[in-house]
Amino acid sequence: MDRLDQLKVFVHIAEMGSFIKAANLLELPRATVSAAIQQLEAAMGTRLLHRTTRRVQPTADGLLLMDRARELLAQAEDIDRLFRARLDVAGRLTVDVPSRIARRLVTPSLPGLLRRHPKLQLALRSADRSIDLIQEGVDCVIRVGERVDSSLVVRPLGRIALINCASPAYLNEHGVPTHPQQLADGHWMIGYASPTTGRELPWEYVDPHADEERVLHLPVPSRVIVNNAETYIACCIAGIGLIQIPRFDVQHLIDEGRLVEVMPAQRAPSMDVSALYPHRRQRSRRLNAFVDWFEDLIQPHLER
Repeated sequence: MDRLDQLKVFVHIAEMGSFIKAANLLELPRATVSAAIQQLEAAMGTRLLHRTTRRVQPTADGLLLMDRARELLAQAEDIDRLFRARLDVAGRLTVDVPSRIARRLVTPSLPGLLRRHPKLQLALRSADRSIDLIQEGVDCVIRVGERVDSSLVVRPLGRIALINCASPAYLNEHGVPTHPQQLADGHWMIGYASPTTGRELPWEYVDPHADEERVLHLPVPSRVIVNNAETYIACCIAGIGLIQIPRFDVQHLIDEGRLVEVMPAQRAPSMDVSALYPHRRQRSRRLNAFVDWFEDLIQPHLER
């Protein structure tokens, strides 16, 4: 293993805090990873990592090397890219995408991406929760809504509109609401638990009469609270209550008559959709290819 590869192993271990996680991400045997660090420490003449039973952390010298190693690896990748053809996107890319976006948008369009980049291997995850990209070995996440991790590089992609929906059976039983203020009298919503706090999110709508966007909240009762978009939509189809959902998630159900949009003038505020990834300097060709592709894919579903 040459010095650049040793530095790559070192950076991954230091960032992930684990020899095993780094070995799995790099698809190398654990013994190879350990040997690479031993050789690097011998060449540097200093200890680079503190090893405990629970975690691996860089020493003071290790932290100093980390910054230089990241720059060197990024420069090496830039040089490598100079003479490659545009279609030469290769290797494994791990991305985390909300489950409904993965199912409704990403998966049906993947054949086109893979035909364009036949050497790309995509590890597609759908955690539907906040994750530590470094700790879990994820190269990029697509997130909808509030961005809470300021340590990540954020590429805004636009805003997704939400609509209010119910099933025909629910509307036949409870009536068709024409304004959110009617929801407190005889209506139910399907509760959705925040993935960050676990608390039930309120019913929201934008005041159409305010000069600036003003979001109002209503305490609409719920009989079922879920934490998964698939279950959320399934409960709505079953007639349990009203939901607020991105249009692309349910447009096919509206077209089939299984759901009905209500109160189109009083929708919840639209939600940001973004690609997030660590370390701008280490963006790979395959990461660029995926984010560019996804940005084109999501465009038809964004607010104009």
